[in-house]
Amino acid sequence: MCFQTLQAAVDPRPEPRRTFLGSPGSLAGMENVLFVAAVDAEASHVPEGAPLLITGIGTVPAAIELTNALASAEVLPERVINIGTAGALVDDHSGVFEISHVRKHDFHLDVLSDVSRYLLPEVIELETSGKLPTATLATGDSFISDTQTRTRLAEESQLCDMEGYAIAAVCRKFGVPCTLLKQVSDTANEESYGTWASVLDRAAEELAEAFDTVSAD
Repeated sequence: MCFQTLQAAVDPRPEPRRTFLGSPGSLAGMENVLFVAAVDAEASHVPEGAPLLITGIGTVPAAIELTNALASAEVLPERVINIGTAGALVDDHSGVFEISHVRKHDFHLDVLSDVSRYLLPEVIELETSGKLPTATLATGDSFISDTQTRTRLAEESQLCDMEGYAIAAVCRKFGVPCTLLKQVSDTANEESYGTWASVLDRAAEELAEAFDTVSAD
């Protein structure tokens, strides 16, 4: 599935939405949190009044919108929590996972070793809460819906998405801790085509429950 088809499944021309103005809000169990999601539907069960940034789909919109939000904030959040869906690259993965490592799967570094000082890390390691199952994530600017690509990515990762690495990289640049919560919405193969948008409400509910688990004392 191409990027344009995926966007059209949700909104033909989604406008990035920012409710992160001034100081970030405070939630029980976790203060100064900024929620970040690609589309509104993924964030439909975010706690009422919580600061929320909707970036649009893909690594470039995610990086631009989060950079703008953090650069213009009066006070940086104590944590950014990215909530979103992901495809399963391995069998028997379902529910919500907290990401421990994220990589950019469509940017290859093997021929760029002589300019490595200009590059972002190949893999970003993230602190996890220990309250949810963890997984490794591959991020790229395509919706994975074929077995060949799924098999290749599964050699290094368990899930795939289109924003996680960009969000983690921006947070790293600003020195803001980052949590990636990913709900398995599909199997990242031919069966996934055309099904993503239909499972978003259930995904949003499961992501909200996962946040409650992570933030509980």
